[in-house]
Amino acid sequence: MRKIRRLWFLTMGTLSLLSGLIGIIVPILPTTPFIILAAFCFGKASPRLHHWLITNRYFGRYIADYQQGKGVPVKIKIGAVCLVWTSVVFSLFFIPLSAIKVMMIGIAIFVTIFIFTSPLLKEKQDVYQESAANQVPAKISK
Repeated sequence: MRKIRRLWFLTMGTLSLLSGLIGIIVPILPTTPFIILAAFCFGKASPRLHHWLITNRYFGRYIADYQQGKGVPVKIKIGAVCLVWTSVVFSLFFIPLSAIKVMMIGIAIFVTIFIFTSPLLKEKQDVYQESAANQVPAKISK
């Protein structure tokens, strides 16, 4: 049973990674959720593949920050939401079925809410300024 579970997670991780990579080129597919899903699946199935993914020089830092609860940079959040809505609005012109249009708008709303309610990664300068502002200067003795 453990082999079947491991194979399932490896397959889902590989499919998610491929979908995320295709999403870099095809604007309708979101890249980030698929890459995060791949990291989750690889984390369950293969520590080696999980380590490779989170140490990847292109998107590994974002996955590691997300998994550690540090959040996502505001630039990526805004870019993701703009891309989702651009893709949905563009697709609405070519899809004839109203039910699918409503479903796409619903998914876009859900994704937007998820993106904006997920933690925001604070910039390193902001963290430094906050920690410096919270420090109490030592008393100077005369």
